[in-house]
Amino acid sequence: MSNVHLVVLGAGPGGYSAAFYAADQGYKVTLVDTTDKLGGVCLHRGCIPSKALLHVSGLIAKIRQAKEFGIDFGTPHIDLKILNEWKEGIVSNISDGLGHLCKQRGITYVTGRGVFVNSNTIKISGSQSIVFDRCVIATGSRPVVPDQFVDSKSVVMDSTEALSLSSIPEKLLVVGGGYIGLEMGTVYSALGSRVTLVEVKDGLLPEVDRDLVRPLQEKLFNEFESVYLGTEVVSIRESGKLGYVTLAFVDESKEETFDRVLISVGRRPNTDEIGIENTKVKLDSNGFVKVDLKGQTSDSAILAIGDISGEPMLAHKASHEARIAIDGLKAKGIAFKDTVIPAVVFTDPEIAWCGLTESEAKKKSLKFEVAKFPWRASGRAHTLGRTEGSTKLILQPESKRVLGVGIVGYGAGELIAEGVLAINMGAKADDLSHCIHPHPTLSETIMESADVFLGTATHIYKRPRK
Repeated sequence: MSNVHLVVLGAGPGGYSAAFYAADQGYKVTLVDTTDKLGGVCLHRGCIPSKALLHVSGLIAKIRQAKEFGIDFGTPHIDLKILNEWKEGIVSNISDGLGHLCKQRGITYVTGRGVFVNSNTIKISGSQSIVFDRCVIATGSRPVVPDQFVDSKSVVMDSTEALSLSSIPEKLLVVGGGYIGLEMGTVYSALGSRVTLVEVKDGLLPEVDRDLVRPLQEKLFNEFESVYLGTEVVSIRESGKLGYVTLAFVDESKEETFDRVLISVGRRPNTDEIGIENTKVKLDSNGFVKVDLKGQTSDSAILAIGDISGEPMLAHKASHEARIAIDGLKAKGIAFKDTVIPAVVFTDPEIAWCGLTESEAKKKSLKFEVAKFPWRASGRAHTLGRTEGSTKLILQPESKRVLGVGIVGYGAGELIAEGVLAINMGAKADDLSHCIHPHPTLSETIMESADVFLGTATHIYKRPRK
C-alpha cells in the first residue's frame, strides 16, 4: 500500500483513528486539520473537558453527601484558575500524546482548512494543494444556535464556551434537556449556579428509556432551581448585562432574567465550507453525508465517518467506523451492520444503554420480556449511599437471548460494556446468571437482572419462571 496516498480530513477521534490505522496498514497518510493539535472537538471542546468537570462536580456532590455519614468537610472553595489549568492540562497531555503517535507512524500532519478542488485534490487554506488517491472525511460537527438567539452574544453561550469556565453565573438558563444540557447544567449547579432548565418536550432526554431517565429527572428537579418541561424559549433580549428570556408554557408566557443562557439544542455536521459541491459526494436533507455500510460515499475516491455520516454523534462510533472504512479499502468483508453502540449520559446518576430499548422493541412489535433489578437490593449500592439506580434487561422470551441492556446509577458508564459484550456474543440470561460476579459490586446487578428473568433472584422475590 506504500504507493496509495490517503488524505484524512479532520483530526478528531474518527480522523486520527483512520489515519493511524491506515498508516499501520501501509498507506501513505496525510492528516489535515484546522488546528495544530490532534483530538478534535471531543478532546478539546467536548468529551474530555466536560468529563473532567463532571468528575469535579461529582466530587463536590460526594463532599456534600458525606455529612450523611457523619463527616463534614465544610463548604468547598472553588478556584476557577486552578480548575481550568487542571482541565487544560489533561487536554494538553492527551493531545501531545496523539501528536507523538502521529510522528511515530510517519504521518504527515498539515494545519489548515482543507477544501475539495475536485474528487482527488484538496487545497489547504487557499494555498497548498494535495493530490490523493483516496480521502476520508471526518470533519465532525458543531453546536446549533438558533438564529433568534445569535444577536444576544454577551449572555448566550454554546457548549464550547460553557466549558471554558470563564465565570460562574449566579443564574444560568440551560435551553435543551438532552445529554449536553444536563451534563453542563450538572456542572454549573455543583459549582454554585442556580440552574433553570427548559425542554420543549414533556420529559428530559426525550429519546431515552423512561425507566432510566426517571431517577435522574427526580434528582434534577430537586437540585436545579427550576425545570420547565413542555416549554419553549421565545426570545432573549439583553439589557444591563442580563438576559431577559421569554418562556412560553402551554397556556401562558412569562419573562425571567438570567446572567447567562446555555443553548444546547443539538449539533450540525461540518459538511459546509469544505467544497463538497466540487465532488460527487451526496448529502441528505439534514446535511449528513450519504454513506454505505463501509463508509463509502457516492464518490468512489471519498469516504466519510463520524458525526458527518449521521446519528448517533458519538466519538466511539466514529473510531469504530474509521477501522471499517480502512478495512473496506482493502476489500475486507467488514461492514457497519447490526453493530451494538453503547451510549452514556454522564450526569449524576449516570445513564447508559446498548442494544434494543423497550420502546424500540414495542415499535418493532417484537416479542420481548423486561427484567429489572433495583439497586436498593444491592449491597454495594447501599455502601455507596447510591440506591436510586436500577439495571434493566430486554430479552427474547423463547431463546432467553439478551437484546438490550439499560443501566441508571452511579458508574453506569463503566458497567455498560458487559452489556455490549453480552449482546455481541449472543449471550443468554443463563450465561449472565452463571458468570460469577465479584461481591459486593454494582456489576452484580447485571447478573441479578438475569436471575430476575429466570425466576432465581436471591435479593428480590419473583415467582419462579414456568
